[in-house]
Amino acid sequence: MVKRVYNFYAGPATLPLEALKKAQDELLNYNDTGMSVMELSHRSKGYAEIHQKATDLVRELMKLPDNYKILWLQGGASTQFFMVPLNLRQKNKSLEYVNTGAWSKKAIKEAKFYGDVNIVASSEDENFSYIPKDIEFSDKASFAHITGNNTIYGTEYHQIPDTPDNVPLASDMSSNIMNKTIDPKKFGVIYAGAQKNIGPAGVTLVIVREDLLNRVPEDTPTMQKWITHAKKDSLFNTGPCWAIYMCMLSLDYLKKIGGVTEIEKINRKKAKILYDLIDNSDGFYKGHAKIDSRSLMNVTFNLKTPELESECIAEGAKKGLIGLKGHRSIGGMRASIYNAMTLDGVQALAKFLKEFQEKHE
Repeated sequence: MVKRVYNFYAGPATLPLEALKKAQDELLNYNDTGMSVMELSHRSKGYAEIHQKATDLVRELMKLPDNYKILWLQGGASTQFFMVPLNLRQKNKSLEYVNTGAWSKKAIKEAKFYGDVNIVASSEDENFSYIPKDIEFSDKASFAHITGNNTIYGTEYHQIPDTPDNVPLASDMSSNIMNKTIDPKKFGVIYAGAQKNIGPAGVTLVIVREDLLNRVPEDTPTMQKWITHAKKDSLFNTGPCWAIYMCMLSLDYLKKIGGVTEIEKINRKKAKILYDLIDNSDGFYKGHAKIDSRSLMNVTFNLKTPELESECIAEGAKKGLIGLKGHRSIGGMRASIYNAMTLDGVQALAKFLKEFQEKHE
């Protein structure tokens, strides 16, 4: 068997090895059904158990109150960019967004099809290197929207902004879902593509407070209504059964290692290793994000020249450290260290970066 590498790509990301091995063991015969999960009917008892367990694990790990519905949908977070305003808009009320990067901009672009968008805060003035503070949302808004973590720029909300009581907060948590403990009651809607922190590509987790499900206009297409899927426990149509199964295995692993409280400790330890290395490199490595806005998930940094960065990325790949190239919009390097990235992987990267610096100083 070829030795597994450390995958630092922004997504799809590394999955827990335990989950992959379990899937390997069950690939041809899931739970004595004589079939792979990929072959199970989505109406079968075998799949129903998978579906329910995955849903229960989300509720348990995130400590979601009973009045929040958990949906397993398709189309990625990009589909939720228009489903959020489509389902939450109210007549003569604005749609309020905070702009913290490329994914915020994509969400804003879609929202403009459904109402007047008000950008209440932005960090574009400094190339999205920070999360705005003292954000104030209007009580005349239909909803407020933030992007919880910004993969390209390496910034993350560490304090969730308040909203007026009548204004639900929607958050794209595709790259930081379950990376730390949060108070779910601060949110009306949480959505996340699974492929970074909780599973493979192909399924999108959407969490909606029940009272918001009835906001959607009647003339909205059936499949674009959250309430359609909520009423049928995400089985209105054939869902991405295999992807949900892999989420179940990954979430089960996260539960076994101590849940989100323990995951947060590990994530903070991983991030500290890399940020300490950057801060103590005497400028050899320069971080993009401001210190108080640094992401626990995406560590972004530059070297002195693009040529040196290319050499570092190439040498890292030879050592089994892949996916370190930064996004084309800011260049540099990026290490994505999502929930399933091991401490050993981060330590191996830190060791390599230290040796690379010593070699080139």
